[in-house]
Amino acid sequence: MVQRKAATAEKTQTAPAKRPAARRDRRRERGEASVQRIIDAAIDLIADAGFSSLTMQAIAAQAGASNALVVFHFGNKENLLRAVLQYLSDQYDALWTTLVRAPGLSPVQRVQGAVECGRRFARQHPKWVSVFVIFGSDRKSMQIYKEIGLPGDLAYNAEASELLAEIVRLGNYTDVDPKTLSESLNCLVQGAWYWGHLNPPDRDSEVPAKTIATLLHHAFPRHFAPA
Repeated sequence: MVQRKAATAEKTQTAPAKRPAARRDRRRERGEASVQRIIDAAIDLIADAGFSSLTMQAIAAQAGASNALVVFHFGNKENLLRAVLQYLSDQYDALWTTLVRAPGLSPVQRVQGAVECGRRFARQHPKWVSVFVIFGSDRKSMQIYKEIGLPGDLAYNAEASELLAEIVRLGNYTDVDPKTLSESLNCLVQGAWYWGHLNPPDRDSEVPAKTIATLLHHAFPRHFAPA
């Protein structure tokens, strides 16, 4: 009887400890949702109007939040811009990982995945692409881009170059320079993004994809079909 009472007392004492943990989880979830809502609002404003009229107050209004909440989460506009660019970079990296680094893919399939990554990202998220372009077009934000976005761009380009070099070895394509070809493909993708930002009706154009297909077929006729 004493043992049962002791066990009951122990349960009574330990049970409340679970509630604060659950409340902390809910608070964290609400905080994360609030942060994401603010980041999404900033993306919309930057894509539509650039940085010229971007203020913490405008972002708060777009997010349906108070200015104090935006400041609480990010402190200042530069920190918020860094969070925006980091979020977009993470989304692109997740898609690249899915399309290029999935197990069991051949080098040719990985190169095709790399090309599809740029194309799909632009078609599914045109505002995200616009924000990338705007970050690279403004003097101040370009410094943030060089810190957060550029290292990833260089890494993707190097990875693509290695994949192309593997195809060179497999097919004995002695006249193909994989580094030059990789940089050429990158320029085509970046150019398509920039042009789609400037001229939205051309965002769904098949011209960039056909141009890349033609270039790959010319370099590796036994591994890539013509456009």
